Amino acid sequence: MSITPEARERALRLRQLVAEGLLVLPNAWDAGSAAVIASAGARAIATTSGGVSWSLGHGDGQRMDRAAAVEAARRVVAAVDLPVTVDAEGGYGPLPADVAATVTELVGVGAAGVNLEDSTAVGGPLFPVAEQAERLRAARTAAAAAGLPELLVNARTDVFLFGLGGLEDVLVRAEAYAAAGADGLFVPGLLDLDALTELCRRSPLPVNAMAGAGGPTVTELAATGVRRISVGTGLAQAAYTTAHRAAVELLGAGTLRELDGALGFGELNGLY
Repeated sequence: MSITPEARERALRLRQLVAEGLLVLPNAWDAGSAAVIASAGARAIATTSGGVSWSLGHGDGQRMDRAAAVEAARRVVAAVDLPVTVDAEGGYGPLPADVAATVTELVGVGAAGVNLEDSTAVGGPLFPVAEQAERLRAARTAAAAAGLPELLVNARTDVFLFGLGGLEDVLVRAEAYAAAGADGLFVPGLLDLDALTELCRRSPLPVNAMAGAGGPTVTELAATGVRRISVGTGLAQAAYTTAHRAAVELLGAGTLRELDGALGFGELNGLY
């Protein structure tokens, strides 16, 4: 596989952004949302599998197949001049070979990074530690074989998201995932600031937290030592909520107050 200089530069840029300080990643779900997020000043783009799935008419949780996920990633990458890290869910298959195939194809469409989770299904259980480590090792090997060893592999663990353990369980996984070649640790569901501080102090990998409505602010999360902050499906939920409210208003009262302050047609059209 031939990797363009631009693709390699984006992967290196993503690594640099994490190394030099806090990286805030509003999550996109299609080319349009990626372009809007880029225009807001984002330094990199993360995708959300939930948002991507909804935009394609599926529920979240690996209900879309690898081909659909890779094509969605291709469109996002093509829409922006920024590094794109792709939510690859569980790699679209349980075996290390499945993860390798997914990573190879994502490298082929220009991904600068990937998220790979350790859930076998929504709600769990999780892959055993050694098994998930092999899956991450397969991702690392596949990226190098595809010509992009610089691909940033962010290992997501759902210990806290699904209530399947505590901080010590996360740290066991962090050690194993680091040894397997992961570059970061993503722990959605953990927003206790004291626990996050302890995790950041002890983790061998930079920690990524997922912010959400009603939770800690970026400033509060940054103070714990996390290096990445993303929002999962948050922006997609907000966009679909606006569409729902505007439709209810239009079909009910017949007014369009929900559209006040919307980005203009020309402003949006000019992003492409």
